[in-house]
Amino acid sequence: MVHWSYSGDRWWQGLPILFLMMLAFGCAGSSPADDGAPKNTDDTSPSMPGMASYSDLKTVVPSSAMPTEVKSMMAHNNLDIIRFKERLFFAFRTAPDHFASPKTMLYVVSTADEETWRFEGAFNEGRDLREPRFLVIGDRLILFYARLGVERTAFEPGVARRAIYQAPGQWTPSEDVFGGGFIPWRIVMKDGTAYLMGYIENGSIYSGKESNSLVQWFKSDDGDVWTPVTPNGPTMMVGGVSETAFAFMANGDLVTVGRNEAGDKGGFGSRICHAPADDLYAWRCKDAPKKYDSPLVFRHGNQAYLIGRRHLTEDGHYDQSDADDDLVAQRLSNLAAYWNVAKRCALWRVDPKALTVEWVLDFPTAGDTCFASIVPHGANQYLMYDYRSVTDDPDIGWVIGQRGPTEIYRAVLSLP
Repeated sequence: MVHWSYSGDRWWQGLPILFLMMLAFGCAGSSPADDGAPKNTDDTSPSMPGMASYSDLKTVVPSSAMPTEVKSMMAHNNLDIIRFKERLFFAFRTAPDHFASPKTMLYVVSTADEETWRFEGAFNEGRDLREPRFLVIGDRLILFYARLGVERTAFEPGVARRAIYQAPGQWTPSEDVFGGGFIPWRIVMKDGTAYLMGYIENGSIYSGKESNSLVQWFKSDDGDVWTPVTPNGPTMMVGGVSETAFAFMANGDLVTVGRNEAGDKGGFGSRICHAPADDLYAWRCKDAPKKYDSPLVFRHGNQAYLIGRRHLTEDGHYDQSDADDDLVAQRLSNLAAYWNVAKRCALWRVDPKALTVEWVLDFPTAGDTCFASIVPHGANQYLMYDYRSVTDDPDIGWVIGQRGPTEIYRAVLSLP
């Protein structure tokens, strides 16, 4: 059983997603880019010496290389990878499409060479399952995931679940953890301690409620007992921010990037924060107009990098609403504008001092894309798994991609 010092049962009641899909045609930004990101790209990787680059992409699922127990549906997304006992473990969601479904399956497979795969487990609870997150601590492999609802047109109450790996194809029975509504987003190991940052979304993103999401931060030495990282309690932010990724710099300082889709007094987009190693509660934050969905932050050498979704408008800004409107009208306007525009999964560089984000490169992705996971892969390289729409049109809108086929690919990312 997992124990912690905070619990809650608040979650969102959703505004119908299909209503937003009907709105989602024809809105875009118009001001110049401010971080070096182009409106569009040729989907080519920089190849000059000293620049970031990536290898050829290879489809992992759907694939005939998967074990026969894996039954692919049209959509493949929401994934995680980790190395455990000389094997790469890979968890992923497959469903009829991007939206909630009782048919959703969460599969776990593993491999020693990325050619031959072993079936490790399947999770189906008659509800939507998302956000798989692995944790290796001591000699144990733990899988966390989020159990949500079944209605395509609404977000329904959810809970985090946990299963512990026992042997090939065997897990402990899944159990509820962390209290109702808390979603583990990213887990980082540092000096043998697991740090977990997640959020409780209180119904603000797709509703007329005030933005009141809670970004919370915990640590554990064993994966069972979780306590707040700071003495002031687990909650680090209250407002519109939900998905928040983080990394520790070489000197122990903290850098975070959080998605602010619901909006609050800081606007809409993202919130970038920094805290010194000797006072991890003292977050210094800056709001940014771009929204880096499904953020993954990691350190390479003395640099902080971010992998997150890029919005292909003229300026890439998420907020396209009228500042004179109330928060609900702004929220709906932004969602409608966002859903129809083309997307990329992109690599960005984060400046922890200036609290800014600079575009580095796009991966050759389109439509519904960007939920990345990485593991080290030799000197200056990272193995990356991500998903993208299966399409010949690089500029299809995001909402079109969400209703069509998606695949999970792998690439090797090289950094200077």
